[in-house]
Amino acid sequence: MINRRHFLGLGTVAALALVTGCTGGAGSEDTGTTGDFSGEVKGSITVLTNRTDLVDTTFKEYVAAFEAKFPGTKVTFEGVTNYDNDVTTQLSGGDYGDVLLIPSTVALDQYGQFFEPLGTDAELKAKYRFTSPATYQGKVYGLSLGGIAKGFVVNKRIWAQAGVTAPPKTPEEFLAGLAAVAKTGAVPYYTNYKDAWPLGEWNSQRAVLADPAINDKFPADASPWQPGKIAYLADGLLYDVVNRKLSEKDPLTTNWEGSKPMLATGKTAAMLLGSWAVPQIQEAAKAAGANPDDIGLWPFPYQTGGKFHAAIDGDKMAAVSKNSKNKATAKAFLDWFVNDSGFATDQQAIPPAISQPLPAALQAFTGTGVELLEVPAAVTNSGKEDEIIKESEIDLKGEIYRQKLIDIARGAAKGDKDSYFAELNKRWGAAQSQVMK
Repeated sequence: MINRRHFLGLGTVAALALVTGCTGGAGSEDTGTTGDFSGEVKGSITVLTNRTDLVDTTFKEYVAAFEAKFPGTKVTFEGVTNYDNDVTTQLSGGDYGDVLLIPSTVALDQYGQFFEPLGTDAELKAKYRFTSPATYQGKVYGLSLGGIAKGFVVNKRIWAQAGVTAPPKTPEEFLAGLAAVAKTGAVPYYTNYKDAWPLGEWNSQRAVLADPAINDKFPADASPWQPGKIAYLADGLLYDVVNRKLSEKDPLTTNWEGSKPMLATGKTAAMLLGSWAVPQIQEAAKAAGANPDDIGLWPFPYQTGGKFHAAIDGDKMAAVSKNSKNKATAKAFLDWFVNDSGFATDQQAIPPAISQPLPAALQAFTGTGVELLEVPAAVTNSGKEDEIIKESEIDLKGEIYRQKLIDIARGAAKGDKDSYFAELNKRWGAAQSQVMK
């Protein structure tokens, strides 16, 4: 299965603190703002990656280009299938290559034990996107390999047949557009209920409110499923889509792999996924003999200040090992990979270097009038949202409660939108009062 989890390297393991006593050969905390990368760029390095599918193909081309630019170097990519778990074990043992993707099991305050600082936050955020997740106490320990934008992947040809040629600006316009799509014979919206993980994308639309403090405000709110708030807006739209019979007839039989050619050929018209899915659907179109140009990305149907806003975020962060015996070459390779390899462009991802242009699909996306926003992680209330999720047993970032939302909307479970949102607010509020007290 290929999905967002296999795009550039998004991990699915929850962050777990590595106990200090198990750091093996890891070095001590950093005292400088930048690691010591002095010395000649030559010799051998090993690069750990979860992209096992690219080790013997695309990455070989990158290696040849780097070694040609820096004669006397030798780069070896080491593919790791169960990346987060296996590399965490390697971290504990002290032997974890020279350049690697930072496993999600490493707590931010432990980055200095395992990775060399690449520079200050002020210095690097002026040059690169997505540095915040790898920044601790003003030092940046990793660079993103690319980013994605949030939105609906649509078949523009089917929407045009329905008379809709521009992204709807409001939830009601979107629902009206889906109703028009239904008249073409296509399934207007596909939930991917059975595979379930795509339902988590409905939690990724907070940027539409254009509030940079939204992630700090969310756990401070005891009732997020109230009109005008983001949980009500996003989950309410999903409910209405299903309740108005604008999604597949039987969500219990949906199939992620099958949904890609369906969207590619116009059997369905929209799925909330993100820019990472556009090239996958376009490839499915090519395989089916359809036109890949039919596939595009549209923003969530809501405007703030008369403008669409869409969240962008980075994928896995790449770092230089603190235990590397060849840090000069490791740092040179990391810089080259991020800036010169073309990897982000090849993956149709947002380049981490601010100076580089967006890929074609995202240029078309911003051409619809969308402002791309990085929504900062919570600072004042860091970690509080996850605590409330655990205490309330509402898997806000997952799919279980949204599957129930769909069941209620289609009449397969008791209740309605108002009653279910009242229940969610009650459970969330009780947990929130405990966590935030």
